[in-house]
Amino acid sequence: MDQHSCEDGHVHGREGLVKRVDHVKNGEELSSGDGNRENMDGTSCMINEEKEVSIEQVFRDKQVPPWSEQITFRAMFVSMLLGIMFCIIVMKFSLTTGVIPSLNIAAGLLGFFFIKMWTKFLDKFGLLKTPFTRQENTVIQTCVVACYGLAFSGGFGSYLLAMTQTIYEQSDTGSAGNTADSIKNPNLSWIIGFLFTVAFLGLLSVVPLRKIMIIDYKLTYPSGTATATLINGFHTPHGDKQARKQIRALGKFFTLSFLWSFFQWFFTAGDDCGFTQFPTFGLAARDQEFYFDFSLPYIGAGMLCPHLVNLSMLFGAVISWGLMWPLIHNQRGHWYTAADGSMQGLKGYKVFVAISLILGDGLYNFVKIMVISGTNFYSQSKEKRARNGLPVVNRDGNEAPVDAAIPYDEQRRNEMFMKDSIPLWVAGAGYVALASISMGVIPRIFHPVKWYFVLVAYIMAPVFAFCNAYGCGLTDWSLVTTYGKLAIFIFGAWAGKDHGGVVAGLATCGVMMAIVATAADLMQDFKTGYLTLSSPRSMFLSQVIGTAMGCIIAPCTFWLFWKAFHVGDPKGLYAAPNGILFRNIAILAVEGFGALPKHCLTLCYCFFAGAIVVNLIRDRVPKKVSQYIPLPMAMAIPFYYGAFFTIDMCVGTAIVFVWQKINRKEADIMVPAVAAGLLSGDGIWTLPEAILALANVNPPICMKFLSSSVNKKMFPDS
Repeated sequence: MDQHSCEDGHVHGREGLVKRVDHVKNGEELSSGDGNRENMDGTSCMINEEKEVSIEQVFRDKQVPPWSEQITFRAMFVSMLLGIMFCIIVMKFSLTTGVIPSLNIAAGLLGFFFIKMWTKFLDKFGLLKTPFTRQENTVIQTCVVACYGLAFSGGFGSYLLAMTQTIYEQSDTGSAGNTADSIKNPNLSWIIGFLFTVAFLGLLSVVPLRKIMIIDYKLTYPSGTATATLINGFHTPHGDKQARKQIRALGKFFTLSFLWSFFQWFFTAGDDCGFTQFPTFGLAARDQEFYFDFSLPYIGAGMLCPHLVNLSMLFGAVISWGLMWPLIHNQRGHWYTAADGSMQGLKGYKVFVAISLILGDGLYNFVKIMVISGTNFYSQSKEKRARNGLPVVNRDGNEAPVDAAIPYDEQRRNEMFMKDSIPLWVAGAGYVALASISMGVIPRIFHPVKWYFVLVAYIMAPVFAFCNAYGCGLTDWSLVTTYGKLAIFIFGAWAGKDHGGVVAGLATCGVMMAIVATAADLMQDFKTGYLTLSSPRSMFLSQVIGTAMGCIIAPCTFWLFWKAFHVGDPKGLYAAPNGILFRNIAILAVEGFGALPKHCLTLCYCFFAGAIVVNLIRDRVPKKVSQYIPLPMAMAIPFYYGAFFTIDMCVGTAIVFVWQKINRKEADIMVPAVAAGLLSGDGIWTLPEAILALANVNPPICMKFLSSSVNKKMFPDS
C-alpha cells in the first residue's frame, strides 16, 4: 500500500505495499531499474528512448526561468488548495483501509488545470505577465506531494492513532506492557510540534546524494519519470488538447462522485444503515464482510492500483474471511474462550496473522532491496571507474570530450541539474541542528523516549533513508512502514515493558517513518525536476514549503475527522485498522509471544514463512508466471479489516481491464483522470459531511437490510 506510497506509502500506504502501489502504473509490474516494463499479459515493452531524447529539442527555444522565478505566489496558492484536498483524500483512506492510491499524476494534472484557468483569466484582461511553464507545474506537483505525504507518514492512521485511548481499549488491557500509562491522546499542539521537529530531517539526509543517484547511477524512479512525462506532454504544442480532454473527464466524474456521496448520506441515520451495508451477495455473505458497498473512491483506487494488487487483496479476503475465520470461530471453546472481539479471542488471530504476513513480506523485500541496491551500487561504481580510465578517442587520435558521446537531452539536463547546487554544509549543519533540537523536544512530548533513543535513531535514519531512496529508484517500492516497524522492535524492546516501551517504540517509529518517507519523495521529485529542467534548488525549496504546509494541514485534517467521526471504532466508518496493528506490534516487541491465544503463534509462524516462500517463488519463476502469484503484503490487508473494499477495487480493476482491451491508448490517458475524479469528489464531500456532523445535523433516513425472520420479530403485523 507508501502510504506518499496505493502507498506503503504509502499500498504509497502507503504499509510497504501502499507506497509501492502509490508509484506503480496500473497493470504493470516494474523491473529493477533496467528500463523495461512487464505488462500484465506477460509482454514486455521498452521505454522509447528516442522519444524521450527528442523532448528537449521541442523546448529548445523556450528559456528556462531561474530557480527563484519557478516558485511563484500563484503556484504556492494552488499548491495549498490542492494540498488541503489531497490531505482529506489520503486521510480518509488512511483511516479506513490504509490503502493509499497514487495521486502524483492527479496532482500534476490539477495543478496544470488551475494555473491554466488563472493565466487564461488574466490574459483576457491583458494582465498576464508571467507565462505558465513546465518548471512551475513541477514545483506545484512537488509541493502538493510533500504536503499530502505527511497525511500518510504522519501516522494518523497508524502509530499516532495506536497511542490513543480508543485503540488501547481494543487491545489486551490486562497485559503487563499494555498499561494505561502507554496512552497519548491526540492534541493539535503536540502533533504539529512533533511533525515540525521530524519532518524536515529526511530532506536534508539525502541532499548530498542527488548527483550520485540521478546523474551518476541514472536510477529510474519510475513514478518520478511518469510524472515528468505527463508534465512535459502538457506543455508541448499538442499537449494542451490532451490535457483539456483529461480535465473534462476529471470534472465529470468529480461531480458524479460528489453527488453520489451526498445522495448516500441521506440514508445513513443509524448504525449499519445506508448503501455501505448493501447485502449484494446475501446476508450470510455480508456477515463475513463480503458485499459491494457502492464506494466510488475505492473503485477509483482500484483503477489506479495494479491488477495483481487488487486480485491479491481479494484472494486474501477469500482465504481469511471466507475460510479461516469461520473455521477458527467454530473452535471457540477449544482454542479460545474469550469473546470474538477480544485479543485473546478471534480478533487476536486476525491481528497477529495479518502482522506475520506483513512482517514476512517486509523482511524479505527489505533484504532483497538491500542486496539489489548493494550489488547495483558496486557494479555501477566499478563501471564508472572503468569508464574514467578509458578516454574517448576521435578519428584524428585526439581525446574527445566525454560529452561527445552523451545525447543532447542528457547533456542539457545534466547542465541544468548541476547549475543550482545546494551547499553540502547547509544540509549537514541543518541535519545536526534539527537533530539537536529533536533530542530536547521529542522526550518532552513522549516521556518514555530518552534523548539517547533519538540520537541513535538519527544516526540510523540517514542509512535507512539512503537505502529506501536507492531501492525506490530501482524498484519504485518504498518500504516506509517496514522501517517504522523495525524501529518499534528496536526501541520498544530497548525501553522495556516497565518503562513505557509501547509509546517509546511507536514514537521512534514516527521519527523513522517521517525521515525515510520524505527522503524517498524528495529523490523522486529530483528525478521529475531533472527531466523537466526544473532547478534542484526550486525542487528542494518547494519540498520544504510543502512539508511545512503538511505539518499544519495534515494534523488539522485529522482533527476534523477526530472531532466529527468515531475514528478507531472497529464497527464505524473510520475503523483505522492499522492503529490496532501497530499497537499490537509494539506490545509484541515489549512482551514477547506469551499472550497469544492457542495455536495463534503456530499460524503466525506458518504465514510468516509462507510470505517469504511466496516471494522467493515469485522471484524465481518467469514473469509470465509470477504475474499470477499473489502478493503477500496485499493479501494481508483484508485479513483484519474485511473483504468489502477488495470487491470495490476489483470492480475498478475490471473497468480498466475491459477499457484497455477496447482501446488501450485511450485507457492509459484517461484512467488517471477518471480515477482522480472519483477520489476527489468523495474526498471533498467529507468537508460538508464533517460540518453537518459537528453541527449535529443528522441524516433523515435509515436504510437497513434484515432477514425475513428478524423482520417478522420486529414487525409481527407486516
